[in-house]
Amino acid sequence: MIEMDAAEFELLVTDELDRLPDDMVDGLDNVIFVVEDRPEDGSLDLFGLYDGFALTERDRYGQGELPDRIIVYREPHLHACDDDAALRDEVHTTLVHEIAHFYGIDDDRLHELGWA
Repeated sequence: MIEMDAAEFELLVTDELDRLPDDMVDGLDNVIFVVEDRPEDGSLDLFGLYDGFALTERDRYGQGELPDRIIVYREPHLHACDDDAALRDEVHTTLVHEIAHFYGIDDDRLHELGWA
């Protein structure tokens, strides 16, 4: 397990987000990234969550909608990783996984692609 305060973890998430390919993030519309300590149920086995309407479901999306959220959970990441390299890799995987949900890619397909 790694020790890292919330501010330092947020910087790491921002850095990993900046490292993603432009074509992956340029299409994100009305999406914000949020770092929270843990999921509501307090578990340590959920690393991230996409909260919103996938691009493939945006026909139900109206004007003035609140932004969709991609949530990255700090404590599950820190609990699962033994060093900074593993942490960066897991945060990267979480970001790709949750962004994929924005584009309408489900968990089964992400497993096939190795991102789940």
